[in-house]
Amino acid sequence: MGRGETAAALVLADGEVFEGEMAGFEPPSGAVAGEVVFNTSMTGYQEVLTDPSYAGQIIAFTYPHIGNYGTSRADAESRGVHCRGLVVRDLVRTHGNWRSEDSLTGFMAARRLPCLSGVDTRRLTRHIRREGSMTGAFGTASTRDLAAAAAAEPGTDGVDLVATVTCDRPWSFASTRSDGRQPWRVVVADYGVKTSILRQLAQMAEVEVVPARTPAEGILARGPHAVMLSNGPGDPGAVSGVREIIAGLLGEVPVFGICLGHQLLAAALGGETFKLPFGHHGGNHPVRDVSTGEVEITSQNHNFSVVVDGLAGVEVTHVNLNDGTAEGLRCLEAPAFGVQYHPEAGPGPHDSLYLFARMDERLREIHGSPAARNAC
Repeated sequence: MGRGETAAALVLADGEVFEGEMAGFEPPSGAVAGEVVFNTSMTGYQEVLTDPSYAGQIIAFTYPHIGNYGTSRADAESRGVHCRGLVVRDLVRTHGNWRSEDSLTGFMAARRLPCLSGVDTRRLTRHIRREGSMTGAFGTASTRDLAAAAAAEPGTDGVDLVATVTCDRPWSFASTRSDGRQPWRVVVADYGVKTSILRQLAQMAEVEVVPARTPAEGILARGPHAVMLSNGPGDPGAVSGVREIIAGLLGEVPVFGICLGHQLLAAALGGETFKLPFGHHGGNHPVRDVSTGEVEITSQNHNFSVVVDGLAGVEVTHVNLNDGTAEGLRCLEAPAFGVQYHPEAGPGPHDSLYLFARMDERLREIHGSPAARNAC
């Protein structure tokens, strides 16, 4: 333990203990609890920490050195931090990057984000891979109190976390289209949308973001050429009322879903979801495009997956090569498709950015031009 650092520990719901030191913000209660997951990205820690999809979770990075390039406002995926806490092996306190505006420790302190450093994250990751994601608690409280906090934490199953991250009123994101074409109008249903998604959409559209439970009639009244169902946190089965909204959009306007939006689209089409043992979190997941046979390395963050067996009127478009789960689907009866992974790549490889171009092409096929909107 380094000079001035306070001894602390992480206790999982099954009783496993991982020792470390407190960094960042120290919770007054001495403990912070959440569902513990691991992320395999080597860079992009700020994007991960500000991704609303991590609401309710404690993130453990498998890469040992976190914080070496500091933080920058340009790398934020939302206006705040939504995860419960951060667990790392080596928290780098001396950062060096011409873009950096603050250290990671300063960033965490300003946003009241607890961090446990000095943890054997290799052992932690192996344990979660073997036993599955579970709740846990870390801090300076006694091991007994941490175990009690971990046991009392509900986790993400059956919890509507979308309600904690969606916007409370509509807002706009201006188009940056530069190819001379008139931009489309796209409405984004905000289940926890990332700024990187909005930036990609803005390259082809004027974007309006609306709260998650905006009725289908209210969305269609805005005259969109398409609707994007955004990413978001937690259990899709716990997000009440949204299936009916999406069902009211299908056949009326093209619909595109990312991550949680993909899961909710499948639910609106009659599908179900199941929880993965330890989820997909990181920037190195191989996915095969069924139509071309090409493999792309993708950025992912989800705990649930779509059950495609028995799902009528749907074609699987992408498959995860690690575990065979569905990573993309297309509705055969209406212009609608979704992908489980994150094509906006924030952070992550850019292999999947073509999906936004594919969306642009599909809208031209359906509408002809933004100025002359045709019925779906």
